[in-house]
Amino acid sequence: MKKIAVCYKWVLSDADIRINERTRELDMEKCKPQINEYDRMGLETGVRLKEASGCELVALTCGAATEASAKDALSRGPDAVYCLDDPVMAVADATATSKVLAAMIRSISDVDVVICSEGSSDQYAQQVGPRLAALLGFTSVSYVSKAEVQGDALLLERKLEQGTECVKVIGPVVVSIVPDICEAPIPSVKQILAAKKKPSIKLGLADIGLSADSVAPLLHVAGVKAPLSERKAVRLNPDGVSISEAATALARQLAADGIL
Repeated sequence: MKKIAVCYKWVLSDADIRINERTRELDMEKCKPQINEYDRMGLETGVRLKEASGCELVALTCGAATEASAKDALSRGPDAVYCLDDPVMAVADATATSKVLAAMIRSISDVDVVICSEGSSDQYAQQVGPRLAALLGFTSVSYVSKAEVQGDALLLERKLEQGTECVKVIGPVVVSIVPDICEAPIPSVKQILAAKKKPSIKLGLADIGLSADSVAPLLHVAGVKAPLSERKAVRLNPDGVSISEAATALARQLAADGIL
């Protein structure tokens, strides 16, 4: 292997999402940006493959206001990070994202292994990895739960519905990993300080030969609302019914509903 490129997405933390009880719309005002949780496993996978092979490791991301992600990404092990920052990418779908990432990878020489997570925490479309492989003309291996270096090749395990498949592949290849491939450690103070000395390269669409029109999304999101949750709210102890009688009534109701 010559160079590994790990793709990651800068997303809003879903832990801080609030729901408007009246409209069921999502309130993102207090959400802080972070590296997509699943992509942290991708970065750690890249670090382990780098340690085993001695190759170069870079990270790349595209979106709106992505430059702030560079320090966090670099503290997780890559030698350099490439950030494409453009407002039009705020509404990018999987098609546009794949097109931009493919152009970014072409602009970086000697990349023969690309790592993507199975999906992002905000959309989880599960399309970018395979689309990216098709655009680059690379082999695509998805649902990877284990990755090891074996000479000039990668030995990959794929988690499938009815078992595990072992694949040996020589790059160029796009590897799409599942979340349980590894645990992503929290960067140490030493790693955070070292990240300041690593290169962060900022790119624009023109730098990779694309325009805003060429990355216009095909998918338009009309709105996102929280699911409507309706409960029966059956009261089992009205008018001072005893706990024993209420428990009996509850068991009878659960049995009638097919739960017991």
